[in-house]
Amino acid sequence: MSTATKTALKNKVPFGQKVAFGIGMLANQMFPAVLGIFMVVLVQDLGFPGWMWGVIYFFPRIFDSITDPIMGFISDNTKSRWGRRRQYVMIGAIIMGMAFIIMWQLYRADGIDYNFTYFLLWSFVFYLGLTIFSVPYVAMGYEMSNDFHERTSIMAVAQWIGQWAWVIAPWFWVIMYDQALFESADVATRTLAIWVGVICMLFAMVPAIFIKSKSTLNENYAPLKLKTIGKSLLEIISGFKDAFALRPFRKLCIATFLVFNAFNTIAAFSFFIIVYHLFEGDAGAAGIWPTLFGSIGALVTTFIVIPIVARMSKILGKKRAFIYAQAISLIGYIMLWFLFVPGKPYMFIFALPLFSFGIGSLFVLMMSMTADVIDLDELKTGKRREGTFGAIYWWMVKFGFAIAGGLSGVIMSSVGFDSGAQVQPEGAITGLRLFFSGLPILGTTIAIFVMRDYDVTEDRANEVREQLERRNPPPLAPQTSFYHANKLLSFANIEAEAYTFGDMDFQSETSPKIREVFLRTLNEGMPGLCFSPYKEGQGIGDILTESQIKERMNIIAPYTEWVRSFSCTGGNEFTPKAAKEKGLNTIVGAWISKDRTRNEREIKTLIKLAKEGHVDIAVVGNEVLLRKELSEIQILRYIKRVKKAVPHIPVGYVDAYYQFSERPKLVETCDVVLANCYPFWEGYDIDSAPAKLRHMYAVAKKAANGKPVIISETGWPNKGENTANAMPSNDNAMKYFINANIWAKNQGIEMFYFSSFDESWKVHHEGELGQRWGLWDKNQNLKFS
Repeated sequence: MSTATKTALKNKVPFGQKVAFGIGMLANQMFPAVLGIFMVVLVQDLGFPGWMWGVIYFFPRIFDSITDPIMGFISDNTKSRWGRRRQYVMIGAIIMGMAFIIMWQLYRADGIDYNFTYFLLWSFVFYLGLTIFSVPYVAMGYEMSNDFHERTSIMAVAQWIGQWAWVIAPWFWVIMYDQALFESADVATRTLAIWVGVICMLFAMVPAIFIKSKSTLNENYAPLKLKTIGKSLLEIISGFKDAFALRPFRKLCIATFLVFNAFNTIAAFSFFIIVYHLFEGDAGAAGIWPTLFGSIGALVTTFIVIPIVARMSKILGKKRAFIYAQAISLIGYIMLWFLFVPGKPYMFIFALPLFSFGIGSLFVLMMSMTADVIDLDELKTGKRREGTFGAIYWWMVKFGFAIAGGLSGVIMSSVGFDSGAQVQPEGAITGLRLFFSGLPILGTTIAIFVMRDYDVTEDRANEVREQLERRNPPPLAPQTSFYHANKLLSFANIEAEAYTFGDMDFQSETSPKIREVFLRTLNEGMPGLCFSPYKEGQGIGDILTESQIKERMNIIAPYTEWVRSFSCTGGNEFTPKAAKEKGLNTIVGAWISKDRTRNEREIKTLIKLAKEGHVDIAVVGNEVLLRKELSEIQILRYIKRVKKAVPHIPVGYVDAYYQFSERPKLVETCDVVLANCYPFWEGYDIDSAPAKLRHMYAVAKKAANGKPVIISETGWPNKGENTANAMPSNDNAMKYFINANIWAKNQGIEMFYFSSFDESWKVHHEGELGQRWGLWDKNQNLKFS
């Protein structure tokens, strides 16, 4: 079985999940479909002039387009037991269902001005609910699979179900104007809105109930607090910039804007063209023909267009499927100019199969291609932002929709269409017909030109997925550390009494009290701090900038005397320089691994930095022996080389405290013993951890034979899985920090606390625990303040 086949099977989405997503799409499309039908009543029956039509279309949709990216940011960064999306889908479903019912309770007796104001205000509420529902809902679809063709399958099923909205909705024209059912269309909309609102509200809830999601309680997302809204808005703006910096995504947005909104500008004109051009203004005589135009078009889309386009996509690729489908629709728009024939209304039916390829293919392909582009964004930024990208994409759609609605009113006014007249002024209907065919032809032609060099092919998409999987392998739980559990027990003969200290007793203390002591201890300063350079979205292999190093150094400088770095390449070489500018001492590490070429760069840069005066203690390697990447002899050669190059600077090597007891030659070669001491990794509970830390230090001190000993790392995570009796929590992390630092400062022991900032990339190597050791979170906010 090929790798591609295995991947496809692995990412196959159960058909029931696709259907659940599709039922949500039915609600997502039914509301705007019915809204478009009901809007005719505002002009035809309630007497709204063209400018009111334009305002009602324009401003609520502008509001909708503004709230979308904010909702995308909120959805992407939500921590809850239900995941990032489901709760918003449920809340949004309720709001938009209720608002839809209320906003259509319009009465002629209240007058045009009152009805206009009432409808406009409730439109804002409806579109707010639509945003809360649709942005997380669409993001659900993007994250259901990472397989190139399975994404198209998901969207095809969803659009197939969703298209029934456009089959059903046009029949409301028949019902609304059937006087045997309702005395007038405005009475009909008041009643029908209740049925539509309740039923579609229930449909919209289906994805929230049935689509699976994982808890995000332990994710390290951006904070969602009112006091951080400014920062959140900046991140939203940054998300916009990142998204539009991707050329393929720009093309998707522009092409969708042109096709979808050219269509929506003229969509309502079909009713007026049929009534006034084919039936001389007699809506009763027009009967079901306006309904058939929309309903047959939707049926063609459902049973012909979507299956054909899905097949075309698999055979030809998504880009060529899009171009061919849009080209077919151009033929349909041209035919409609000739097939709207007075006295022969059935003629336009022959154009509908071709006409339907335009909108019918659009979202099947564009939503699938957007999911591919989200992978590109993750490869570039390290962030997974379905909500943000979905919001931005639909912002383009909705912003254009707002323009389309406003433009509809302008066109109707400019051609002289009179909503109150049974016979329209000369040229008014001809003008509507010209726009009806001409505007979509223009928009679609430009869209095809824009998409001609879209380059995210199936091969490219699969290549991106492979790179992401190599970069982000699944966490290797339960093995998250190379440390040996209870290793300290083998050194029971080494006494730690000389280093004992009266630990603070937190048994009876509340969290606020612990936090108070933590902040006081932090403000009194630490001997040393391990520096975490990688910001959110970055990881090993990314190039760090000097500005981001300085930004983080400015944050930690007031709290420490020493800074320890782990690498000398990829931008890490800026760390000791930034530390020296802040008056801090430095332990500068060269990262040593199996990669001999990189080792050479690290060693050469370490020597260069030392000669330039940026290094107080040089370190050659970090836990290389613990990871069993190189032999002791190889490490010793690197150490001796650096010692020879910079004889005026102490040179050492960092590893677990017990490694030095087992390797006397390592101690002999080093000028200083740098020992990592982690009671957490050996499974000790928080109450015994301070004593175990002192015992580990005693073991390293004995092995050093009089040479200086530095605790190069120690710390405690605040979230993640337990390690035996060691439990991560905010209180435990603060307790450990307090006792370790008070002991180190009072005994004059050089100790480097691990670590300064949380780094999300570590989740792929050490599980949840790996990213939770910082005193500051991934957004550079002090965790326990």
